[in-house]
Amino acid sequence: MVGIKSYGAYIPYRRLPRSVINAAWGRGGGRGERAVAGIDEDSISMAVSAGIDCLKDTDPKAIDAVFLATTTPPYIERLNANVVANALDCRRDTRNTDYANCLRAGATALQSAIDAVKSGTLKNVLVAITDMRMGGAGGEDELMLGDGAAAFLIGDDDVAVELEGSYTESDDMVDYWRVEGDVYLRSWEDRFGRDAGYSVTPLEAVKGLMKKLNLAPKDFTKACIYGINTRAQSGLAKSMGFTPAQVQDPLLDNVGNTGTALTPMILISALENAKPGDRFLAVNWGNGCDAMSFKVTENIKKVGERRGIKRHLNIKGELDNYGKFLRWRDMVALAPLSRPAGGGVSMSAEWRERRSGLPLYGVKCLKCGTVQLYMRGTSMRAHVCLECQAKDNFEPYRFADKKGTVVSFSHDYLGGGIDPPATRTVVDFEGGGRGLFDMVDRDPAECKVGMKVEMTFRKVRSAPGSNVYFWKCKPVRD
Repeated sequence: MVGIKSYGAYIPYRRLPRSVINAAWGRGGGRGERAVAGIDEDSISMAVSAGIDCLKDTDPKAIDAVFLATTTPPYIERLNANVVANALDCRRDTRNTDYANCLRAGATALQSAIDAVKSGTLKNVLVAITDMRMGGAGGEDELMLGDGAAAFLIGDDDVAVELEGSYTESDDMVDYWRVEGDVYLRSWEDRFGRDAGYSVTPLEAVKGLMKKLNLAPKDFTKACIYGINTRAQSGLAKSMGFTPAQVQDPLLDNVGNTGTALTPMILISALENAKPGDRFLAVNWGNGCDAMSFKVTENIKKVGERRGIKRHLNIKGELDNYGKFLRWRDMVALAPLSRPAGGGVSMSAEWRERRSGLPLYGVKCLKCGTVQLYMRGTSMRAHVCLECQAKDNFEPYRFADKKGTVVSFSHDYLGGGIDPPATRTVVDFEGGGRGLFDMVDRDPAECKVGMKVEMTFRKVRSAPGSNVYFWKCKPVRD
């Protein structure tokens, strides 16, 4: 049997009420809120966070491939999946692949992973699905879009969710698109996309799947259906023959339309309450439709606790300032920094430290057991033990999966930037080791010595044409 062994998700900490957006443009109303990725987040960093959630209690060295699906890859020509795999500490011989250019890229990546495992080519595949699409200021897309990510571990042992079958309809429906150089989504007249595409093709795909598997709507516990908006999604589900009780919350009101990641995130929210024998329908829309039937097995009990969707929904802080949102998305010109920006990006230094920097490795002394995290501008490698002074007698020790305690911190209000103040912290890790890190997803007033923090993978600097990624800390909020 081949299918989903584990799952994970990520929703950014900040949520922007739609009423705040409307108020900024002189409009009233606005139901719900949308998830907003931070200034140092993108599709790669969110994929890493979802992957960490998915791989809890799983050795990343057991992963044979990382498939990354997104319509918003930070790099157009560079394997984005490699960055995700390195940050997660996967082996060098993993077969990493990017899936892009279509909202169904996640469904394609998921089915490709299942096919690869079935064929015996690969044993365990991590599929990370993530998006951070942008709508122009003041438009409907700005209100409805949201940021997020999902991840699935595909394998052939301890399978918790089996893919029973799938059915695909492919149409060159040009309702939403972007061309080279576009930052914001373009769209045709919305009734065209809805009436000629969204209301038709998914219905045909679901009918094709049910005929193929000899199933009926009553055979499904939940239907996880991509939604262009809540009303259209509800109408489509009714046309398919599902009762309101069978339709899984589409997350549009409290997260927003996360593009490629939307249907996978809806599926994960259904799996969080799944019981052996449950059957779920996943319907993914975009230039056609993929309809997939999943059957839950007894191994769902082995998956264990994940932050998933439910816990991430409860971990949030309100972004109550529309101007700050515009600054975060680089949609307004800012005053020049009062201090010089950081130094240039050294691709060669990033390459030299690829085995220790991105996965955040320190060392453990083989003589006395002391662990230490050595960080300086030119190297991540320590040579002398701080405790017993033994030289070059270490084994690798990973800090990215360790929690820590704040020893000291400072807020920098004078440097300017997109989201002042910048918060720098000294962190003591559980099990030993100390490091200096930026703190994110925090309110300055809540910072205190002794607070518990965990590591999160983020951008530390952007330079023309490239990004630099590293680890920061954030408060533990579970």
